[in-house]
Amino acid sequence: MNRITSQLATQLSLVSLDGGRRTEPPALVLVAHGSRDPRTLRTVHTLVERVRELRPGLPVRLGHIELNEPLLPDTLASLGTGEAVLVPLLLSRGYHVKRDIPEMAAACAARTRVATPLGPHPLLVEALHGRLVEAGWRTTMDEATRRASAVVLAAAGSRDPDSAVDTGRTAHLLSERLGVPVVPAYASAATPTVETAVRALAARGRHRVAVASYFTAPGLFATQSAQKAPWIASAPLGTHPAMARLLLHRYDQSLASTAATEPALASA
Repeated sequence: MNRITSQLATQLSLVSLDGGRRTEPPALVLVAHGSRDPRTLRTVHTLVERVRELRPGLPVRLGHIELNEPLLPDTLASLGTGEAVLVPLLLSRGYHVKRDIPEMAAACAARTRVATPLGPHPLLVEALHGRLVEAGWRTTMDEATRRASAVVLAAAGSRDPDSAVDTGRTAHLLSERLGVPVVPAYASAATPTVETAVRALAARGRHRVAVASYFTAPGLFATQSAQKAPWIASAPLGTHPAMARLLLHRYDQSLASTAATEPALASA
C-alpha cells in the first residue's frame, strides 16, 4: 500500500499547475536547523537517505538554517530556476518557519513553496510512542499502574505562542494514544521546564513519569531533558520510520494544496 501511495504521489507531482507535464517533480528540500553536535548531522543525512528510498526518482536536497553546510541559501542557489518544496525538519510553528525559511526562499531564483512544520501530526505520535516502548514503556498495564503513570513531552521551546499550541496538540494526541496524562515542557524559552512538570505530576500522585524526547535528533537539549527523567526517557525521534513518511506527507500536502488553490486564484 505504501508503494502504491508513493507511486501515485510521484505521478501527481509530475503534473504542473497549468496541466502540463514536468520532466521531473519539484525537489524536496529538507530544511534542518543545524547543530554543532555531529550526531545531529548524521541523523539528518540518514533521514535524507530514508526519504530517497521511499520515493525513488524524487530529487531530495538538504539545506541548513545555520551552523552546518550546505546552508539553505546555497542549496536553493544550486536549483537555479527549478521548482522545490521546502519541508522544515521542525516540530512546530515559530520564528524559523514564519520568517527565516520564507525569507531565504524569497531571496532565491528557484520557484519555491514552504510546507508546514512536521507537527502536530499522528505520525509524530507514532514515532513518540515507538520510542517510549523502546525505552521500556509497557503497552499494557493494570489500572493501579496507569493511575501512577504519566509522560512529560520534552520540547525545545519557543517564545512564539503558536509553538506552544502545536506542542500542546501533540501532547493531547499522545495522551489519547497512551491513556495517561501527557504534559508539555520545555528545555528553553518557555515554561514549564521538564523538572517543574515532573514535580507537578508527582504532586498529583503520578510517580511513574517518563520523559518523551520531542526532538528531531540528539543534542544538548535532548540530553538535558532526559537527565530529568525520574523513570525512563525515550530517545529523540531521529530516524524512526514515521519521520521519513511524514516528510514526504508534508511535501505531497504542499503540492496538493498549491494545485487546488492556484486555478482559483487565476480565475478570481
